[in-house]
Amino acid sequence: MLKWIQVLWPSFMVAFVATVFFFTVVNPQELYLLGDPVEYSPIATYSIGFFGFWVVCAASSLISIYLEPPSKRGS
Repeated sequence: MLKWIQVLWPSFMVAFVATVFFFTVVNPQELYLLGDPVEYSPIATYSIGFFGFWVVCAASSLISIYLEPPSKRGS
């Protein structure tokens, strides 16, 4: 359980910051997906973006924990 907390909480915080910075620069109504304009509501676009950032950040945290030396993985 501790490893999941060590992965999900920091990745949640970084995903929040990444979402804020990304959507400060990019208007969700001007996004294109595979050449077609995104027709989701802004809230849906923000949510999808946040969960996308969260998955990427969680993957990064998981890789960091996986690559940690075995002597420190005890818990």
